[in-house]
Amino acid sequence: MRAGLVQLNVSDDPEENLHETLALVRAAAQGGAGFVLTPEVTNCLSSDRAWQRQVLHPEETDPTLAALRAEAKALGVWLLIGSLGLKTDDADGRFANRSFLLAPDGAIAARYDKIHMFDVNVTDTEVYRESAGYRPGDRAVVAETPFATLGLSVCYDVRFPHLYRALAQAGAEVLTVPAAFNHITGAAHWEVLLRARAIETGCYVLAPAQVGTHRSRDGKERKTHGHALAVAPWGEVLSDAGAKVGVTFVEIDRAEVARARARVPSLSHDRPFAGP
Repeated sequence: MRAGLVQLNVSDDPEENLHETLALVRAAAQGGAGFVLTPEVTNCLSSDRAWQRQVLHPEETDPTLAALRAEAKALGVWLLIGSLGLKTDDADGRFANRSFLLAPDGAIAARYDKIHMFDVNVTDTEVYRESAGYRPGDRAVVAETPFATLGLSVCYDVRFPHLYRALAQAGAEVLTVPAAFNHITGAAHWEVLLRARAIETGCYVLAPAQVGTHRSRDGKERKTHGHALAVAPWGEVLSDAGAKVGVTFVEIDRAEVARARARVPSLSHDRPFAGP
């Protein structure tokens, strides 16, 4: 299966972002991808909670989801929407950061709500409290496709290896890590974290990404690292999108998963231990 990883530079305007997303999804399909992946917050990158309440929608009426479902059907491709910011009916008004796997008929094959929230102090000026606006999920998700079993995750999840071990031990052969990774932590940690998750599990890791400086109506620009990566089950980087918007391609062969796991079968070597 040929996969196409989409790298985006979205703003806080979902309508504007959809046009670019559709164009790149089509470009991926035209390039031969039967599996297309977009990054985290494909519809809207914003930390302005009041603005998000104006422009975000519940899943049932979200225009980006509806358009991408129609596009997956029109193109006949599997499509991972890395995530969408969505309204929920939670009493505290927090949103969901939800990943969707769409089948070639446009049906929703799987949903995953990001479990780990990016609540960090990168520097004195780079402070994030994702949990202030988004509520965390509480369920790991694997999804069956004809070309591989997928284990779904989103961005900051990548720092929690036990999640990926659980996904792999539940049958995942390809791990999806769509991201809007911070430009500072990305330069330091992005590639090594993704390669580690691949090596530990013997899975392919596919990580479409946001890139560059993202425009917002309030003038508070945010920067993301880019470098959408595909990593093989043995840990080598197969493709790197660099710092440009576009699509990169990679061939997925589930036989490579079996070969890597036969060489180092660590997924079956867990042992109980006491302490610390």
